[in-house]
Amino acid sequence: TDLADFREVFAKAKHIAIITGAGVSAESGVPTFRGAGGFWRKWQAQELATPGAFARNPSRVWEFYHYRRELMLSKHPNAAHVAIAECEKRLRKQGRSVVVITQNIDELHRKAGTKHLLEIHGSLFKTRCTNCGNVTANYKSPICPALAGKGAPDPGTEDATIPVEELPQCEEEGCHGLLRPHVVWFGEALDPDVLTEVEKELELCDLCLVVGTSSVVYPAAMFAPQVSARGVPVAEFNTECTPATDRFRFHFQGPCGSTLPPALSRHESEIIA
Repeated sequence: TDLADFREVFAKAKHIAIITGAGVSAESGVPTFRGAGGFWRKWQAQELATPGAFARNPSRVWEFYHYRRELMLSKHPNAAHVAIAECEKRLRKQGRSVVVITQNIDELHRKAGTKHLLEIHGSLFKTRCTNCGNVTANYKSPICPALAGKGAPDPGTEDATIPVEELPQCEEEGCHGLLRPHVVWFGEALDPDVLTEVEKELELCDLCLVVGTSSVVYPAAMFAPQVSARGVPVAEFNTECTPATDRFRFHFQGPCGSTLPPALSRHESEIIA
C-alpha cells in the first residue's frame, strides 16, 4: 500500500470515483449512530429511521431529525472533505473528472465545495411530502416552531408528542401534507435514478477511492468490490481494515483527514493550465 505507487495511478486517472461513508464526517464531530455510542435517548438509529417508526410516531422521529439537523448546522467540513473538493476543482481544469458518491446525509461535501455529488441516502436538509411527494431543500432552524428547543438526546428526556398538524407541513398550494426527511430509511430502496447515475460513474471510473466506510451497508458495500473485480485499482482509506480490504489494491490506515490530503495533492506530473 505504498503511497508513491498510488500517486502514480492517481496521476494517470481520468475519471475518479470517491465513495464516502460516516468515517469522513466522524472527524467533523458528527455522530455515526453505529456501534456502541449510537443511541439517541434510548433508541438506536435503526429503530427510528424506518417508515414504520414514522407512521407510529412522527413527532418522535421528527425530534430525532431536528436534533441531527441542528447539530449539523454547527459542524464544518474537515481536511478530508476539503482535500476531495480541491482535488475535484483542480482536476476539472485538466479535463479530468471526480465524482463523490456519498452515503452521508450531512451535506458536508457540499459545504466543502464538491460539485459532482451523488447523495445515495438523501439529505438531512431536504424534505419530502408524504402526500404529494414534492422534494424541497430546507435549511430552516428550527424546521417548524413546535420543534424549537426539542430533540435533546439525553435518555431521560420525555417525548414532545407534537400534534401532526404542528409538525413540518408541505407548502405546495392546497397540499399541507406531512413532510418527512428526504432520506433513505432502513427497509427502503435507494432512488433508482440516483442508482443509475452511480452505476454509470462506476462503469466509467479508472480509479476508485473508498473513504471512511465500513463496507457493510448494502448496496453501497458492493460498489468498490464490483469496480475492483473488473481490474480497476481501488484505494481504501479507513481507520481499520474492513470485510472488503483484501479485495482492494491499496489500503491506507488512519484518520481520513490525515491520510487523504497527501494522497490527493497535486502530483508533479500534473499540468496546471
